[in-house]
Amino acid sequence: MSAAEGPLVVGVDSSTQSTKALVVDASTGRVVASGQAPHTVSSGAGRETDPRQWWDALGEALRQCGEAAHEAAAVSVGGQQHGLVTLDGRGEPVRPALLWNDVRSAPQARRLTEELGGAKFWAERTGSVPAASFTVTKWAWLAEHEPEAVRATKAVRLPHDYLTERLTGQGTTDRGDVSGTGWWASATEAYDEEILEHVGLDPALLPRVARPGEVAGTVRDGHDLPFSRGTLVAPGTGDNAAAALGLGVRPGVAVMSLGTSGTVYAVSRQRPADPSGTVAGFADARGDWLPLACTLNCTLAVDRVATLLGLDREAVEPGTAVTLLPYLDGERTPNLPNASGLLHGLRHDTTAGQLLQAAYDGAVHSLLGALDLVLDGDADSSEPLLLIGGGARGTAWQQTVRRLSGRPVQVPEARELVALGAAAQAAGLLTGEDPAAVARRWDTAAGPVFDAVERDEETLARIAGVLSDAAPLLERPTDTH
Repeated sequence: MSAAEGPLVVGVDSSTQSTKALVVDASTGRVVASGQAPHTVSSGAGRETDPRQWWDALGEALRQCGEAAHEAAAVSVGGQQHGLVTLDGRGEPVRPALLWNDVRSAPQARRLTEELGGAKFWAERTGSVPAASFTVTKWAWLAEHEPEAVRATKAVRLPHDYLTERLTGQGTTDRGDVSGTGWWASATEAYDEEILEHVGLDPALLPRVARPGEVAGTVRDGHDLPFSRGTLVAPGTGDNAAAALGLGVRPGVAVMSLGTSGTVYAVSRQRPADPSGTVAGFADARGDWLPLACTLNCTLAVDRVATLLGLDREAVEPGTAVTLLPYLDGERTPNLPNASGLLHGLRHDTTAGQLLQAAYDGAVHSLLGALDLVLDGDADSSEPLLLIGGGARGTAWQQTVRRLSGRPVQVPEARELVALGAAAQAAGLLTGEDPAAVARRWDTAAGPVFDAVERDEETLARIAGVLSDAAPLLERPTDTH
């Protein structure tokens, strides 16, 4: 391994299932070391993780990086969005964190929307209409179901905030991640006192919002991580904002991320406010905006269908009559938090491979339905759609996105874009550069481009028709026990 040309930085991706760490040469973008460690998520009605697992996984991932982590001059943490971390006066978790894909707070989301001026109020105030994934609805759920936990809470954090605070000893967050809480006003870029008062959350329990490019702190003593004392710590951000940094995304370029959840987003210079709730008006980590639509069911749901059918995930077959809506965890786009999976059009001659293709079609359909809403009106639809995430390298995913979007698709060769975006943010602390410009200098978006194919309007219309007709059934709560 050749010597690094510039200072080393660490980018962290603390995701739903695992924590990854990359040690990156800030001059060239070359990954000089990496590590990864898993954490667990509860099953059943909720989705929870003990935040201490994230810290332990971070330590293990960094130890796998060896001496390179010790030599790093700066670190940044990208993390899963929306999670509710409640800490006591000693900084220990009061209870496991409620994760983004815990949708038990759907009734609270509806109630909060109604009680505070309706969807238009929320969209104009926070940029987004509350959904069951948002932190504010989880806090309302906790207050209703576990009031003793609320009384014991002395600090409220997001997942990436928790790790940053354990590194620095300072309670900080950033505009990108805090914009997904539901209690940060996007118009004023400050905590919304009316919303906080309504849900009974003291703003003193919340972290300071660090500015883009600001140093959040330095790595403190008294930990067992392989960092040198005084290593700079960046504000970090949410995973989607970090991936946008990692790609160096410019305004107007659409990104589709295929992971446990699916997302479509684009950088915009206009503050979004969609009262329909389809598009979340998130901030990015730089000072612009990141209108985003998210689905709860993407690669994990399709892989589950493949497992049930006894098929490899690539074993799809073309079919024209069957529709499968893979809403295995409820759904956020469309907003159907009580939904379960739905199969329609099954015949004697339907094959397992056609059922699997229908699962892919159903997952991609939801994302494409929001794509035009995410993009500004003057965006060029002939520009390639950037396809990232764990599913992006799967042939079945690539072909389904091409067929249903009718757009060219580019698959960046760079892996671990959330961690790379965090690394770019850390590098920006050292060089004074815009982190997105750092990523463009590293050429992280380079990768093969697949030409556009004719859009499959027939399949899109069939799925839309089934979704419309089945709406009452999909809105009906199902027994999860």
